[in-house]
Amino acid sequence: MESVVVLLPCDSYVEETVYRKIKTGIELLGGWEHLIRKDEKILLKPNLVRKAEVERAVITHPAVVGAVARLLREEGYEKIGCGDSCGVGSALKVMEGTGMDTVLEKYKIQVEDFSQGSIIEYPEGKIGKEFFMARPVQEADALINMCKMKTHALERITGGVKNLYGCISGLHKAQGHTKYSNADSFARMLVDLNQKIRPRLCIMDGIVAMEGNGPTSGDPVPMNLILMSRDPVALDSVFCRLVHLNPEMVPTNIYGEKMGLGTWKEENIRIFTSDGEITMEQMVKTYGNPDYRVDRRKQRKNIWNKLDFVMKHFQKKPYVDTQLCKKCGICVEACPVEGKAISFQNGRKQPPVYDYKKCIRCFCCQEMCPHKAIKVK
Repeated sequence: MESVVVLLPCDSYVEETVYRKIKTGIELLGGWEHLIRKDEKILLKPNLVRKAEVERAVITHPAVVGAVARLLREEGYEKIGCGDSCGVGSALKVMEGTGMDTVLEKYKIQVEDFSQGSIIEYPEGKIGKEFFMARPVQEADALINMCKMKTHALERITGGVKNLYGCISGLHKAQGHTKYSNADSFARMLVDLNQKIRPRLCIMDGIVAMEGNGPTSGDPVPMNLILMSRDPVALDSVFCRLVHLNPEMVPTNIYGEKMGLGTWKEENIRIFTSDGEITMEQMVKTYGNPDYRVDRRKQRKNIWNKLDFVMKHFQKKPYVDTQLCKKCGICVEACPVEGKAISFQNGRKQPPVYDYKKCIRCFCCQEMCPHKAIKVK
């Protein structure tokens, strides 16, 4: 089965420019009514991991969210909400000062509260048999996944598949990291979650992406692209090829295909632009960035992987850059491990320190640090 990914060159967040690009993308995918019925309740799900300046490329840009909101209103869609389960703070607090709250108010779109939810059974799941899902996700008929093009310490990249983890309510996201404590099990859970929610459309904001120490402490890098697809796995694998990362090195791609969510294989993906269809090779040559900083190291696949007591010395692990640390304690709060794998063992006047015997390498601390003080080695 083939999947279509629409690639839209876009070098600016100017409102009208982004609007025209996404409108073209929707037309290439068959139009709104091919994706969502007029009577359905729609939920826009951007990446709002935590509060940060828009220029840092931490969150989905307000211009992208605003363009989709405007297009839906112009097409006569009435029941639209927007929200996310953020790592720190509420969606409304993260939006404030970014312009996203203003644009949603302009198009009369309600900011949804993701703090409340309930357990939803999913017996068909391979590993995720139940999810504590936010109430607005449960009440929506159609979800539009509006992810950001970024690197990720655990899964190498975060895009369409990973963005739906924000549908899990509040503290249950942290608990998920302890339950699915390595890249493979976490990826399989994410695929089950995507299978349960089944987003109608995925839009990736790659106009300015994040490279390096992502998903919140990396560096902005222009990729000058918007990607769109109904297949989140195909979307993510195209992102991988654009940054010269083998899609097979990303667990959400591999398990996404194995478990029937989508496809990562080049021969099963068609790339469309406003000028027509192009090959994957043409796409990489024209729009790719071989210097994009992402983890391209091969993972060991031998008997030593099973010897945890040995391999702990060779795994990626977080560490505190004491020169950048502000001793705010957010990393300690973010740690999902009982008894905390990072704490102020030497008092609040000194940076927190790790107990690597407890650390499960979920990188929640690195993801939530607002000062870029936690890095991975």
